[in-house]
Amino acid sequence: METFEVLKNFRIIMSRAKPRHDENFYIMPDSSPPPFLDSIDRTILDILQAEGRISNAELARQINLSPPACHARLKRLEDLGYIQQYTALLNADQLGYDILCFVNVSLQQHTMQQVEQFRKQIQAMPEVLECYHITGEFDYLLKVIIRNRKDLERFIVDKLTPLPGVARIYTSLALTVVKATTAIPIPSPKE
Repeated sequence: METFEVLKNFRIIMSRAKPRHDENFYIMPDSSPPPFLDSIDRTILDILQAEGRISNAELARQINLSPPACHARLKRLEDLGYIQQYTALLNADQLGYDILCFVNVSLQQHTMQQVEQFRKQIQAMPEVLECYHITGEFDYLLKVIIRNRKDLERFIVDKLTPLPGVARIYTSLALTVVKATTAIPIPSPKE
C-alpha cells in the first residue's frame, strides 16, 4: 500500500473518531464492526472445534504458518472472544447416564423476582445441562441428563415441581440422538 493510501485511510478513520476530553488522542466509535476473520482464522476455528487438544505446532503445520505466528493468531481469537473456553466432552453412557430429556416449564407469574429466583435455582441443578428462555406455550426449555427413571421422577417431583412459581411441567424423553454437535458453522465473509 502506498504512503498516500495509508494517510488517506488514516484520515478517514480519524474523521470517524471521537476526541477524548482534554487529551490529544482519539477513541474509535463504539459501533465499529466486529474484527475481520480471514480464511486462516476460520480454518483455525474449524480445526479447534474438531480437535480441541491439538498442539500449537500441529495446528501451525496444518495451516502452513510458523508456530509463533499461529500462537499469535490463536491468542488474538481468544482475546477477541471467538474462543470462549477449552473443554472435554464426556461419554454419558460410560458415566451411567441413560436418559436425556427435554423439560418444558411454565411459570405462574413473570415478575422479575420470580424469574430471577427460578433461574438461580436451575443454575444450581447439575442435572440441567442447558436452560433456555423461550417463546411459545412454555417459558423455559431445559436439557436434562438423568441416570434412570427413578432419578427422573425424583428430579421432577422433588426438585423441579416444588420451585416457587412453577405452573406447568412437560417432559419429553429422547429415544435416539440423531445429531449432537458443539461445532458452530463459521460463516465466510460473503455470508
